[in-house]
Amino acid sequence: MTLVDSHCHLDDPQFDADREAVIGRAAAAGVTTLLALGSGSGSPGLEAGIRLADQDWPGGPSHCTILAAVGVHPHDARHADAGTWTRMEQLLPHPKVVAVGEIGLDYHYDNSPRDRQRQAFAEQMAIARQARKPIIIHTREAWEDTWRLLEEHWAHTGLGGIMHCFSGGPEEARRAVGMGFHLAFGGVVTYPKANRVREAALVTPRPRLLIETDAPYLAPVPLRGKRNEPAFAVETARRLAELRGESLEDFAAATSANFRHLFPAACK
Repeated sequence: MTLVDSHCHLDDPQFDADREAVIGRAAAAGVTTLLALGSGSGSPGLEAGIRLADQDWPGGPSHCTILAAVGVHPHDARHADAGTWTRMEQLLPHPKVVAVGEIGLDYHYDNSPRDRQRQAFAEQMAIARQARKPIIIHTREAWEDTWRLLEEHWAHTGLGGIMHCFSGGPEEARRAVGMGFHLAFGGVVTYPKANRVREAALVTPRPRLLIETDAPYLAPVPLRGKRNEPAFAVETARRLAELRGESLEDFAAATSANFRHLFPAACK
């Protein structure tokens, strides 16, 4: 069995003491590919995923490949300026960088003013269009503005991307798939009260499903409350496979193939 963790924050300080062991456990669990994103520390952290992807880790690249995404999280939109966007454009040709993200809107915490979030979201979609890279979306309590901006700046490109840590219901799932997105489900889908998320997973076409951890956050049941890590992707995949009436092996193979289809150049 092989799995892909399509979204993790391995640069997070929670991994400073044992990052190599965490990656080793991922490889041992069958997680062969990790997509590393920065932990949301602002524009100076744009290169966080690249630094991880460029290192040699236990097991070698045939056992655990790390890819990277570059983007400014909506929490940090207030810190972005023209220099941020120039640096992003410079980083996107890196061979390990497969996407722009995570980008989007977060109206739950409002760590950045909403107008700045919308400006940063639109700017990064423009950069991604120019680079012909998919995008990775973070949206929380901001569906209507997310849809509006995607319709205006992205849906027509055909480049698609990932709805990270999908938290909507079946209606949102169908709309996202209609825009060309893959939906990545994380530990939330295993939580007792996440019925609408499970409904969304059931209506998502198999070719658009992905697994993620969002490590170190949102560990799945039965590990909820612990620091999440990529090896725990197996538990989320197990729950989703049961939900959809599939074997874990078949489900893992399908979601891994979906990731390779979205990022073919980096997954040869």
